[in-house]
Amino acid sequence: MHRAIIIDDERLARNELKKLLNDFPEIEVIDEAANATEGLEKIEAQSPDLIFLDIQMPGKTGFDMLAELDHTPHVIFTTAYDEYALKAFEVNALDYLMKPVEPKRLADALQKLQLADEKEAGILQNVNRGTLSENDQVFVKDGERCWFVKLSEVRLFESVGNYAKVFFAGNKPLILKSLNALEERLDDKIFFRANRKHIVNLRMIEKIEPYFNGGLLLDLQGGDKVEVSRRQAVKFKEMMSL
Repeated sequence: MHRAIIIDDERLARNELKKLLNDFPEIEVIDEAANATEGLEKIEAQSPDLIFLDIQMPGKTGFDMLAELDHTPHVIFTTAYDEYALKAFEVNALDYLMKPVEPKRLADALQKLQLADEKEAGILQNVNRGTLSENDQVFVKDGERCWFVKLSEVRLFESVGNYAKVFFAGNKPLILKSLNALEERLDDKIFFRANRKHIVNLRMIEKIEPYFNGGLLLDLQGGDKVEVSRRQAVKFKEMMSL
């Protein structure tokens, strides 16, 4: 079961999509929003697995809304405009549906959701099935090269769509695991979600600096610099007693 929120300024479009989704029992529509600001509030409060998102709305666009999220669910765009399709896939949307949404296209989009779930299931391997500790090893494969890497040696995870780039030693291979899925498994006493694109190893931080708009800038071992978003900076300061 996937919990979904529909975000669209057109009430008739929201109602039509809800009717179409009645044929897909694996999707539970838990709420809806009429604009991006309302959508942000409901996503933060309810943590859906999936959002159906319009692009052109009064005030903020759908893209503006996604840029403000620290934890991004799966996204299926629903829009009357075709000129944003390329940008939609640049922000790693599962699909881009033109209004009026056709049942066949909706079914295809939800099939992509299922495939994404299957990719995430069990690709990151370790002995335990619960929280990953710093002494656990993860299996990383990049073409013909393979590693078993201790989590204590990983300084940074970076989101690349439904993949994640793993930074350790001088290597940055990709794994078939989303940042959200990783966050659920990693020990939050050691790994911290700095923003919607990065999880950092707290023990790899060498320097902390104030950054614009109330955020922070972290200097990591190896020379990487990671911004902590304003929202996450509050949590970070509490954790580190700053």
